[in-house]
Amino acid sequence: MMFQMCTCHSPLLATNITKNRGFTLIELLVVLVILTLLAGLVGPRVMSQLGGAKSKTAGLQIADLEKSMELFKLDVGRYPSTAEGLDALANRPAAANGWNGPYIKGNLPTDPWGKPYLFTSPTANGGVDIMTLGADATAGGTGENADIRNQP
Repeated sequence: MMFQMCTCHSPLLATNITKNRGFTLIELLVVLVILTLLAGLVGPRVMSQLGGAKSKTAGLQIADLEKSMELFKLDVGRYPSTAEGLDALANRPAAANGWNGPYIKGNLPTDPWGKPYLFTSPTANGGVDIMTLGADATAGGTGENADIRNQP
C-alpha cells in the first residue's frame, strides 16, 4: 500500500501563505512618496505647456479671423467697420453689398479664456486689429496674461 502525504496542512506552508498576503505599510508609504515626487517634478511642466497652448490657440484663431477678413474685403471691397464687428463674418451687415458669406464656419469663436475677441477697423494703416487681452482680460501683461494680436 502506498501512502500519500498531504502537504496542505503543513505548518511551514501555512506560514508562507500568511506572510505573502499584501504590502506592508512601509512599502505603501515608499510608493506614495515616489509618486508625490514624480507629480511634483512633472506637474509644473505639464501645466506650463497647457498655458502656452492657450496662447498659441489664440494666435491661430486670430490668424484665421484675419484671413476671413481678407475674404470679406475681396467680396465687399472694404473691411467691416468696428460697429459691424467680427459678427460681419457670420451675418450679413446691412451696408455690405457683395457679401458672399458666411466667411467662418459655425459660430464666432471666443478666445481660449472664453471672452470675445476685440476688433477695430479701420486702424491707422487702413487694416484691421483683432486681439485678445489674455487670461487676465486687462491690457498688457506677460506670459498667459499678455495681449495677443494680429498686428505688432
